[in-house]
Amino acid sequence: MSNTKAMAEKLAEYVCDLRFVDLPERVVETTKVAFLDWLGNAVVGSQMPPAQIVSRVLAAQGVQEQQATIIGSLGLEKPLKIVGDRRLRATALWATLVNGSSSHIIELDDVHKASIIHAGTVVIPASLALAEHLHSSGRELIEAIVVGFDTCIRIGEAVTPAHYQYFHTTGTVGTFGAAAAAAKLLKLSVDETCHALGTAGTQAAGLWEFIETGAMSKHLHSGKAGYNGLLAAMLAKEGFTGALEILEGKRGFMNAMASSFDESKVLDRLGTRFTVLENCYKIHSSCRHTHHAIDLVIQLVSEHDLDPEEIQRIEVGTYQVALDITDNPNPTSVYDGKFSIQYCTALAAVKRRAGLDEFIEENLNDDIVRDILGKVRVFVDTDANERYPEKWGARVTIFTVDGQKLEALTDYPRGDFENPVSVEELKNKFTSLVKRYLDETVINELVSRSLSIDDLSDVSTFFNSIG
Repeated sequence: MSNTKAMAEKLAEYVCDLRFVDLPERVVETTKVAFLDWLGNAVVGSQMPPAQIVSRVLAAQGVQEQQATIIGSLGLEKPLKIVGDRRLRATALWATLVNGSSSHIIELDDVHKASIIHAGTVVIPASLALAEHLHSSGRELIEAIVVGFDTCIRIGEAVTPAHYQYFHTTGTVGTFGAAAAAAKLLKLSVDETCHALGTAGTQAAGLWEFIETGAMSKHLHSGKAGYNGLLAAMLAKEGFTGALEILEGKRGFMNAMASSFDESKVLDRLGTRFTVLENCYKIHSSCRHTHHAIDLVIQLVSEHDLDPEEIQRIEVGTYQVALDITDNPNPTSVYDGKFSIQYCTALAAVKRRAGLDEFIEENLNDDIVRDILGKVRVFVDTDANERYPEKWGARVTIFTVDGQKLEALTDYPRGDFENPVSVEELKNKFTSLVKRYLDETVINELVSRSLSIDDLSDVSTFFNSIG
């Protein structure tokens, strides 16, 4: 190491020094809630076609190593294999890939606003798989998740929003978070952790082009970022070296992958500001950039008890990035609909909900929803655009056939840490998601174990005797 410490070294020192006993109680409790929310997404996502494809590829490679649990099953018609001895296990690397991909499918996973990253879908599956393999304690798992969040979110903040124009932050900076979490569990030294971050950075990838056709690549981003970060830490433990100035170097991550960036955000208040506390949770099953519009439309149609035939048009003003990602007036698939602010607005106006049960083929082709879809107009709202990415705001105006002009605005969609949903609501969200696959006894046990995981002496027992 040189006399001038690289950013990676300072991050590595933080990763190595953090101890569970020094974490504020609120950080611990929030991390457990994040784990539960991630698990619900992973359970349901594991039954969707993209995760099933990844699982089948895994099965073809053989699963002789029994290191970590694969949350889903292998065949589309098979039940979940997380019950007792019937659950499927594989290497920690493969478990991370499959479980990470599974948790980023139904569009109900967590998000951090300023960094625009779904940190849980990368950091948690990598941490869980490795903790199972190493027989780590629940407290060690929490330590890993906390440092993983702090690492990837801070790097994400430094390069946002320029990086986000072409790169899906979850797939890119998420790799650093997984590497930091794995380094913590592997008890790497500061030097080894630096090398892990260096090797993680050279693997950081994830392009937005998938959105043009609704391709499955997005789901792979989270799984592969977790896999790559975990691989980087495992390699570092064996002496594999990585670029030490991977972040700020002249050919490093920030210079290569962002036209503008703010280095100071990487280390600002490191060790005193815990970014997991800023995590936001989804209650609508769509891209987070559509949630403000959904909230406001549901609010207005409910307050005024509007029927669809009473709506003349709907105007949605929001920040430019939201439109860059979700301006799609004619979605052709359910997945397209999740990334269409026009469709999400119309769905909310007609169904007054936008959960997993609402994003179905029947509603996509519903004549009433399609009629409202044609009445939605979107534009860049100057105020919302100036406040982004700290605030993900929108203004919605509904014009009725009888001449009313109904308006509402927000800076904080429901589930933001400034506009939070309660732990009880998130427990209910978990139940509503997984009840289609798991019975009540199993659900209650998973909730209980998730919210008391810091009491677990061996994470490898987390799924034991479920049900």
